[in-house]
Amino acid sequence: MRILLKLSGEALAGDKKTGFDDAMITRVGKQVKTLVDSETQVGVVIGGGNFWRGRQNETVDRVKADQIGMLATVMNAIYVSEIFRGEGLMTAILTPFECGSFTKLFSKDRANKYFSRNMVVFFAGGTGHPYFSTDTGALLRACEINADMVLLAKNIDGVYDSDPAKNPDAKRFDEIHIDDVIARGLQVVDLAASIMAKENRIPLRVFALQEEESIVRAARNEFNGTRVLVD
Repeated sequence: MRILLKLSGEALAGDKKTGFDDAMITRVGKQVKTLVDSETQVGVVIGGGNFWRGRQNETVDRVKADQIGMLATVMNAIYVSEIFRGEGLMTAILTPFECGSFTKLFSKDRANKYFSRNMVVFFAGGTGHPYFSTDTGALLRACEINADMVLLAKNIDGVYDSDPAKNPDAKRFDEIHIDDVIARGLQVVDLAASIMAKENRIPLRVFALQEEESIVRAARNEFNGTRVLVD
């Protein structure tokens, strides 16, 4: 089985909201090692929100803001990759643009070579272009590497019919079809990513990163969260 794990940058920062929570990242690494040891191939995409959220900045040109965000995801990948290595994992970082000796350029063949060596492959830098989110980048890479599913580890424990932070009566879905997600405008991932999941029939599993063994449980379909169906 091959999965694409999308990690929220904010979730990796923990209560600090910015930077890194090493204890949290170490727990993530231990869970990923459990999956790799059980012969699951794992790709990882990390958002950049623990450093930069360009769309909230009105003084910086959108293209430049998005480029800063891409670099934030590269920094996150380098840092988290090193924590994973400390847990005994082999890792590689691929980007859609040159980063000197820090990363390798993305190609499907290169990713498959690394997966065949039981390496965790980080896909950083988004799509390499502005106006695309890391959600879209994650689904793009999931399509390119023929992932069986995308695991969305967030600060929230699933998909709700409205914002639970604003509506105490918000209902969480145990299952919802991607068509309903798109029709209702639910913010599971952005619209472009939702359409890619639909067209390429890639199921999503949405869950809270902070819950115990949440990544392992989501991969094994034993989790507390929401299954986004595509069939």
